[in-house]
Amino acid sequence: MTTTEATTDKPNDTRALLKDLQTRFDVFRNFSPLAIGIDKQVFAVFPELSKKSLRLAMRSHTISTRYLKEMEKGTVRLNLDGTPADEVTDENRQHAAEQLRERFKKQAEVRKAAEAEAKAEARRAEKLSQLAEKFGRK
Repeated sequence: MTTTEATTDKPNDTRALLKDLQTRFDVFRNFSPLAIGIDKQVFAVFPELSKKSLRLAMRSHTISTRYLKEMEKGTVRLNLDGTPADEVTDENRQHAAEQLRERFKKQAEVRKAAEAEAKAEARRAEKLSQLAEKFGRK
């Protein structure tokens, strides 16, 4: 299947669409800050795409950790062809940084909870072992 067929045969497969965009365009592959309205540029290249599919693929791309990291340190938004479009504002950088902080905080909380549960389970197993040793038949 060619990459053109991938964009037209499976309009609902957002992962395939995103993979195709990353294969074709450096701005997607490098997770560069995208120009506002880049969806119109994508539609100019692929008029057969459904708006919903592109919207879902773009959402998936722009909430990725790699994209947010690039937005946090980026200064210029890029067009589909890689040319500068406009500036990445301080507000955009702050939003990306906040999203990353929240994401990492949640991941740390989940990891901490899992570690606490593992420790509690180990304590229970140790106590059970001690009780079995103490009251077990000899």
